[in-house]
Amino acid sequence: MIISPARTTVFDIDGTLCFDGRSIDPRILAALDACERAGHELVFASARPIRDLLPVLEGAFPSATLIGGNGSLVSVGGRVRMRAAFSTGRLAELLAELERFKAGYLADGPWDYAYTGPAEHPILDRIDQNRVARRVEVAELPAVVKLLAVSATDLHALAESCRALGMSVNHHVDEAIVDFAPGTTDKREALASLGIDHYNAFGNDINDRTLLQHARHAVRVGAHPALDGLAAATVAAHPEDVATAILRLAATPAA
Repeated sequence: MIISPARTTVFDIDGTLCFDGRSIDPRILAALDACERAGHELVFASARPIRDLLPVLEGAFPSATLIGGNGSLVSVGGRVRMRAAFSTGRLAELLAELERFKAGYLADGPWDYAYTGPAEHPILDRIDQNRVARRVEVAELPAVVKLLAVSATDLHALAESCRALGMSVNHHVDEAIVDFAPGTTDKREALASLGIDHYNAFGNDINDRTLLQHARHAVRVGAHPALDGLAAATVAAHPEDVATAILRLAATPAA
């Protein structure tokens, strides 16, 4: 039985709701709709920038709050706002480390992006699916809100080097990518900045750690060891199992 007074429910996207990098299974969409109709305020929180989060939702849940770039961007009522960006000095340090390790990367600005990685990298399938942004040089971005290293001579050494410099780093070993965020920005911090302290959460990866840790009811999708002990429930990374978990939460009476 689920016991949670929270009526805001936060969902990670990739690996939690989206399993092909492009869309959400109809069973999950139906469960999300049931959750919203049951009185839950939906929040979608992703490592993707808002630009790349919107195509996955395909216009569904227009009233939902969106958190992008692992907390560096938020969209409330359809208005995108930048919350955090790399300082000039910190960005210069990061770019120097990327150069040292011959890294290819995706740098996201508030809307446009820069990309220097391999032409065949699968991340390209997730970038600007609606063709609404410009691909520019990193120096042309007004700010960098998130940076993802997609190739390097040694991704592990790159991650450790940047951690030693005090940067916020998530090394997704299974995907062979390293995620850099400005300051201490994360999804949980972005929620707090919006006044959301009581919430339920679904997540699957290391960048969901604090999100699940502070949730009133947390569901881990899959079995990432970094999330051990943080969730009240763990479900398989399969649309049917995720949809069932969402419906179970939707059926929980309001406190």
